[in-house]
Amino acid sequence: MSSETQEIIRICEALPDSRKAEVADFARFLLTRQDEEQWERLLAYPERRPKLDAFLRESATEAEQEPLDIERL
Repeated sequence: MSSETQEIIRICEALPDSRKAEVADFARFLLTRQDEEQWERLLAYPERRPKLDAFLRESATEAEQEPLDIERL
């Protein structure tokens, strides 16, 4: 276990229950931000994505060949 993890545990043990919940909520918030930042990096990637481009072209032609049938959904 890292020293940071041990420190967080010691801090949480010293806090009242309501504050422990706030620390847990903040940690969850940081995790969601990490995921969002990863997506932002992926979406902002400047290089071409040939497989994605090919998929989009294929998908566009499929839509032209067969219109969306709401009854089949």
